Amino acid sequence: MSSPVRLKFLISALVAALAATLAILIPSGPAAAHGNVVGPASRNYGCFERWGSKFQDPAMQTEDPMCWQAWQANPNAMWNWNGLYREGLAGNHQGGIPDGQLCSGGHAEGGRYNAMDALGDWKAANIGNSFTVQLFDGARHGADYIRVYVSKPGYNPVTTALKWSDLQLTTSVPNTPAAQWTQQLSNGVQQNIPVSVSGRSGRAIVYTIWQASHSDQSYYFCSDVNFGGTNPPTSPSASPSSSPSSSPSASPSGPPSDTPSPSPSTSNPPVTGACSAAFAVTSSWNGGYQGEVKVTAGSSAIKNWTVLLTYPGTPPIQQGWNANLTTSGNTVQATNVSYNGAVSAGASTSFGFLGSGAAATPTVSCTASA
Repeated sequence: MSSPVRLKFLISALVAALAATLAILIPSGPAAAHGNVVGPASRNYGCFERWGSKFQDPAMQTEDPMCWQAWQANPNAMWNWNGLYREGLAGNHQGGIPDGQLCSGGHAEGGRYNAMDALGDWKAANIGNSFTVQLFDGARHGADYIRVYVSKPGYNPVTTALKWSDLQLTTSVPNTPAAQWTQQLSNGVQQNIPVSVSGRSGRAIVYTIWQASHSDQSYYFCSDVNFGGTNPPTSPSASPSSSPSSSPSASPSGPPSDTPSPSPSTSNPPVTGACSAAFAVTSSWNGGYQGEVKVTAGSSAIKNWTVLLTYPGTPPIQQGWNANLTTSGNTVQATNVSYNGAVSAGASTSFGFLGSGAAATPTVSCTASA
């Protein structure tokens, strides 16, 4: 092999190896927004909702141990909280998903969601005997059908793996195009499904199967509940932000992008143009930190946004989510992804990243198209 050919071969090999490494290291974010049950929150969406902006916080280990084990097992199960689905089962859910694997969709996506099957005291939503299942569809697939099951009295999700025989069908929604879903949101649609049981108290699992209409794609969601509490809000006052953190009552905190989300160390600056951006450090540790940038629309709604982060030296950003990041010199350009470009007037969305070393504060600017 001649020297030029050998050099070309080595360069190609290095590029391929780097691409493979980045694919492993960078959280992919909620890819090609699909959907999830956001109320009562499914296991992986609930972990994302509570800990997305502080997933490195050691307090999770004691405050929320089931989420802790899930984050340790595979963080992408939470970043991709809307990707827990199977293809090609042709409605044979029981045949394709073994007992004990219902919450992971039968080890869906190559085992990414296996930790959802783990036994333990998952955080449970307090609900009454009449409640609402809130299913978010970020890609507007619509549904061939939606089935909501509740585990039978006597079943204990803390100590017993979920089996099909533990479930009782309570509600079924027939074929419903996305245009007919209960709520039409700027970043998707949401189906609010009323469910009623009688005489229930204590712990249970609400199990939802959503058969999407665009192809043979079926989604599976385990929501831990505690009958006997008060109903959670069923109508969102706003859609939460797209950062990996917020506390929505009804709409998801990933792809949904048109609500202010609280930032731990900064507030929104006045918006004088199409948009503004504000940087905050959400958590830090020895050798690194997690940053968040909140993008706020001005007096008019925007369709797309671009944020420039300019550092005094080499940008420390290692991994990012909810934005496309490109580095040139000492500047990082962040552009919206498909699900968080549209932001209502005065509302916000956000993206996050992991940085190396001590937290560095960049100069931040924002431009947008209406």
